[in-house]
Amino acid sequence: MANNSYFDERNFENNVKLRQLLKELPTICNDFFLGIEPRTSILTRLAYAQDLKIFFRYLNTECAEFVDIKDIRLFGYEHLKLVDTFHIEMFLNYLTAFDVDGIKYSNSEKTKARKLATVKSFFKYNYNKDRIPSDPASKVLSLKLHDKAIIRLETDEVSTLLTNVEDGKGLSTRQKSIQSKTKKRDLAILTLFLGTGIRISELVGIDINDIDMEVNGFKITRKGGNQTILYFSDEVKAALEEYLDERAKNPLLDNEPALFVSLQNKRITVRAVQNLVKKYAHITTPLKHITPHKLRSTYGTTLYKETNDIYVVAEVLGHKDINTTRKHYAAISEDIKRAASKVVVLRNKDDNPST
Repeated sequence: MANNSYFDERNFENNVKLRQLLKELPTICNDFFLGIEPRTSILTRLAYAQDLKIFFRYLNTECAEFVDIKDIRLFGYEHLKLVDTFHIEMFLNYLTAFDVDGIKYSNSEKTKARKLATVKSFFKYNYNKDRIPSDPASKVLSLKLHDKAIIRLETDEVSTLLTNVEDGKGLSTRQKSIQSKTKKRDLAILTLFLGTGIRISELVGIDINDIDMEVNGFKITRKGGNQTILYFSDEVKAALEEYLDERAKNPLLDNEPALFVSLQNKRITVRAVQNLVKKYAHITTPLKHITPHKLRSTYGTTLYKETNDIYVVAEVLGHKDINTTRKHYAAISEDIKRAASKVVVLRNKDDNPST
């Protein structure tokens, strides 16, 4: 049985954050969050609360009908009934660039679409509960998102990245002093990313007891809290074994369950992993903005090219919706089709009388 203390602690902290946010929102929001709790994760509800705070602040500061409300916590159903489609459409325009307490914010297409989804969910819930007579958000068209090219590492860049981790090429003197202490850990982390396609939260949450070297397998906890077993290659195994041998020599880690630890002998943080990926990726391919998620994309791309099976990729990456996988990797099938067009040769050049 995997030790879930990391994920339990993370969920506890996020629940505390959500309760604090709810104190800053209109009390009518409490019913909404209670209603969606059984079918949403704490991370989703936390994002919804942050989005709704921005939405009600927008109504309170930008819309004449609501500027006299002294505090957004005082918004009631009687005010909600006054919100129309135009208000919501203007909210999307507002999200492009806005200012809160002197701090400037802007939102990408994807972020605006997510915030619109939050508002739609909120109004649909209240309409279905007969709190409001109509659902103005339902008439707002969903945003058209422009596809972006998948940023990933090429095969030679993957090799160079791992080599740079080993020899520290391109690092500053200070960075090299740290790299000398973390080289095997960093190599194991990057190899695991590139060899299994796991998410950063899944990697950070791995405990030593979650790994079985006998079967080259390990247990992870997915975004929704479900656990699954993934498998890794002998190349990944070799990197993990070297790191584990080094880790075992540190007596301060005898009671630390986390697989990957910081120099402070504690479970490594998401931010620390993001920074180490950024550090090594920058010296490998400075023109590409490589993140842990881009390493996941690199793995997904390679797996799809090798298997040409979108369902295998979806299963391994943990996508609940096959369309998510298809959206990100189906374009690669064009490369496969182009390659396939050159495989079948109708006539050898020597047999063609016109040559």
